[in-house]
Amino acid sequence: MEKIEIDLLLEAIFRYYGYDFRNYALPFIQRRIRHRVLKENLLSISALQEKVLRDPMVMSHLISDFSINVTEMFRDPSFFKSFRTKVVPIIKDYPDIRIWHVGCSSGEEVYSMAILLHEEGIYDKTRIFATDINTCILEKAKQGTFPLDGMQLYTKNYFEAGGKRAFSEYYKAVDDKVFFHPFLRKNVVFAQHNLVTDHSFNEFDIIICRNVLIYFNKHLQNEVHKLFYESLSLSGFLGLGKREGIKFTSYENCYGEIDASEKLYRKNK
Repeated sequence: MEKIEIDLLLEAIFRYYGYDFRNYALPFIQRRIRHRVLKENLLSISALQEKVLRDPMVMSHLISDFSINVTEMFRDPSFFKSFRTKVVPIIKDYPDIRIWHVGCSSGEEVYSMAILLHEEGIYDKTRIFATDINTCILEKAKQGTFPLDGMQLYTKNYFEAGGKRAFSEYYKAVDDKVFFHPFLRKNVVFAQHNLVTDHSFNEFDIIICRNVLIYFNKHLQNEVHKLFYESLSLSGFLGLGKREGIKFTSYENCYGEIDASEKLYRKNK
């Protein structure tokens, strides 16, 4: 019964709002829907469906529930260190560089990449397109403001990722918040994009999509890989999360491994 209710809810959301969550991984969707049912003090998923269709604010809350906003500066430092040492030497002579950060959440990894590119002397010729399905979290990302209590971890990550300066040079602390310097977002475009329903909007030299695909079923993962493949320039780079990869997808043979352990690939055809 619950599976039927979930299917009906997701179908209703798609038809009424245009958001397509029908091919998200079922265990993840179940957890987030149950969470929203409890938060709304409802007795069933069917009751949530009625409320979602009649109250756009409840739909907004549900989109936030479905958004994956677990992130941090230089998350998985070894990924950024590998990018710095294995990708940057290849792209440093490009006349311009286009990067797509998919599922950018509140922006910590985008600012991390901006810092890395700045230290490598190529940020000024780079344009970063940072996208997410959640417009509320995008507004937060645009501010470049984060809690002060995260800076100790972020500083540790930064140095493990090969950071070359004092991390505190990149932000100003005010009370319990830090404000990252505006130059770090001068070449960043934040925009809403839905991986499931939206199409490619540019050609990119690099696509970074970390820890998003794990929430999709196999069919949707393959569709997203198709989107990435079509959006990457020839010899473009793809960076995925620790638990993700290109094996067992239709595009497995379209990439070479730059760093298998860090899920860094390069398009080869």
